[in-house]
Amino acid sequence: MAARGAPYLDDLNPAQRAAVETLDGPVLMLAGAGTGKTKALTTRIVHLLNTGRARPNEVLAVTFTNKAAREMRERVGRLMGTSGEGLPWLGTFHAICVKLLRRHAELVGLKSSFTILDSDDQLRLLKQLVQAAGIDDKRWPARMLAGIIDGWKNRAWLPETLPAAEAGAYNDMGPVLYAQYQTRLKELNAVDFGDLLLHMVHIFQQHEDVLAQYQRWFKYVLVDEYQDTNVAQYLWLRLLAGGHKNICCVGDDDQSIYGWRGAEVGNILRFEKDFPDAKIVRLEQNYRSTPHILAAAAGVIAGNENRLGKELWTAEEGGEKLRLIGHWDGEEEARWIGEEAEAMQRGTRGMAPLSLNGMAILVRASHQMRAFEDRFLSIGMPYRVIGGPRFYERLEIRDAMAYFRLVVSPQDDLAFERVVNTPKRGLGDKARQKIQREARAQFLPLVEGAQMVLEAKGLGGKGAVELQRFLDNLRRWQRLEASAEVGHVELAEMILDESGYTEMWQNDKSPEAAGRLENLKELVKALEQFENLQGFLEHVGLIMDNDKGESEEKISIMTLHAAKGLEFPAVFLPGWEDGLFPSQRSMDESGTKGLEEERRLAYVGITRAEQICTVSFAGNRRVYGQWQSQLPSRFIDELPEAHVEVLTPPGLYGGNFGAAAQGHGRSGLEQAVSEADVYNSPGWRRMQARASQRPAGQPASSRGNMVIEGTVVSAFAVGERVFHSKFGYGEITAVEADKLAIVFDKAGEKKVVARFVVRASEADNIPF
Repeated sequence: MAARGAPYLDDLNPAQRAAVETLDGPVLMLAGAGTGKTKALTTRIVHLLNTGRARPNEVLAVTFTNKAAREMRERVGRLMGTSGEGLPWLGTFHAICVKLLRRHAELVGLKSSFTILDSDDQLRLLKQLVQAAGIDDKRWPARMLAGIIDGWKNRAWLPETLPAAEAGAYNDMGPVLYAQYQTRLKELNAVDFGDLLLHMVHIFQQHEDVLAQYQRWFKYVLVDEYQDTNVAQYLWLRLLAGGHKNICCVGDDDQSIYGWRGAEVGNILRFEKDFPDAKIVRLEQNYRSTPHILAAAAGVIAGNENRLGKELWTAEEGGEKLRLIGHWDGEEEARWIGEEAEAMQRGTRGMAPLSLNGMAILVRASHQMRAFEDRFLSIGMPYRVIGGPRFYERLEIRDAMAYFRLVVSPQDDLAFERVVNTPKRGLGDKARQKIQREARAQFLPLVEGAQMVLEAKGLGGKGAVELQRFLDNLRRWQRLEASAEVGHVELAEMILDESGYTEMWQNDKSPEAAGRLENLKELVKALEQFENLQGFLEHVGLIMDNDKGESEEKISIMTLHAAKGLEFPAVFLPGWEDGLFPSQRSMDESGTKGLEEERRLAYVGITRAEQICTVSFAGNRRVYGQWQSQLPSRFIDELPEAHVEVLTPPGLYGGNFGAAAQGHGRSGLEQAVSEADVYNSPGWRRMQARASQRPAGQPASSRGNMVIEGTVVSAFAVGERVFHSKFGYGEITAVEADKLAIVFDKAGEKKVVARFVVRASEADNIPF
């Protein structure tokens, strides 16, 4: 029964109420997806104030985003019947630390009027230091150094406390440049974002009187999204709560998906060790999803060993099972999802019509978006991209398109201005202005104006040499495009390679560079659907005109990372294939730790869905420009059969989908062939042809689990010559199940999965 004068407690469930009313000592609110954690956290703040345990200035509540801070403040205000502005210490980690640091700036050699550098200013300063050190900034760019230093600050390492293992960073110059960078920041009376926490941790560690002062002031500490804290944030919180230990951390270890930017899931996993008397309150009643969706998510996340564990449940009954479907390729996957979204919108699926605003497509990698954007344009379906620009609005795509436009139309001055010094060709503002003046004076396009400036010796040095090379290349590309001597797809690759644009991103060491290269590969792949560059450019022009106003309902496309904290009635999860999801790069770089974070990402994706969740995969995708067969994601095998409805005929691509495959006498592929009229597409006809060519006596996979056969026997043998689309030709030296050890002619020895290579004799005749 609610305490007198506390009606805000009435609509809490028992677990939420326990978390709210346990005010003394450390509390970990282990809050699953959709369990009302924000409600419990804000009610706890209200309860602290309403019971007189703390005054507003004695409560420290930290979040990760300004949006979350605003929402928390507004909720507290509604419950208290005030504006919610009376909590001076409710905000993001960085906002709180700015206020603290301005009070104690002199303790770290700064003045209270210090400025906060943005990323551009930070890079400019680092570039100066790199150049002064005589380092080749093409091989070792400043952006790479910025990422390394940010990682050190996230771990609360000062230049003088860097571990010896970090000495080799940035070509053995990282620690030295870090020290110079910090010295230069102090000379400028400036900090970067990483310094805000780093300096406060240092102050608390070195000045016990300052720490004791804030431990007295902040009687209660509350933390949202604790699973996303990095080492510096963790140390800062532990120091503040080290006196009274009245700290309440809210988080979900199963939703820790930001390891790539410094988050340490271990912070939440060791909460009980850090605070031995801690009370763990599990919020497990879900108010978002159906029982089948929750069970499917639980089945996947159960594969992680490093977790605290909880069982989400809901009082709701019924609902649709998670739906699983396989497709021939990525384009067919996009077509099917587009048609399914239209059917949901019209209400022809046996359920009430659903607005496009209630549907979302969550992809693992941004390059997957292109197929959906193209498909939605062709069927006239409005869409929005959340958490980033649409595919054709991305920087690298706009740059590449400008090159293509200039080849097709040399009069396109806007395209010329965009790419003439991208990558850098030694053409500064003055050189470009000289070209513009000459072109305007002669009423000529900038391309011709540039040639006239060169002929008149108006430019010299490296800029003149590089500009002449660019113009010569441009004329050659134009001749090839007009004569059709080479295909337009090959020409596009040639333009990006010979212009130096691809190499520019290959040399870029920033975290975004790999994704930009993948997007460029996806762009070249998109050209295959058109007869020439001109047709493709017209198509993209139509795509860019897709935005018809914010009032129109639109289906959402975003990455799984961007979807954190959101929810939709219907969610599509495409591209569940090993290598794509889970990401091969994540597993290669971080091993089991990376795989567990990928599994948490799958859990986040499934739990975004309220009513309908559809997982899909494709049997074939373009990888580095080559068609390759794909294996369904290992996460599909972890989906519990009782909560999955399989929409794909049994046996697709050599697997049997759980209960759908039980009790059938025919082999999986034979069934797929006999039922192929269900999917009467060219892809299915190709599958029929391939099934008929299977050697006599070779068994089709038959398994009672979801998709992937556990024992794999390679079709390759030691001594065979093979081809890999990235490493080229090589010879197999060892075979272990589906893993091959190969000595490549140019790349040396590598270990690769068998499905990523073909026999050398087949390399020029990929059969898809």
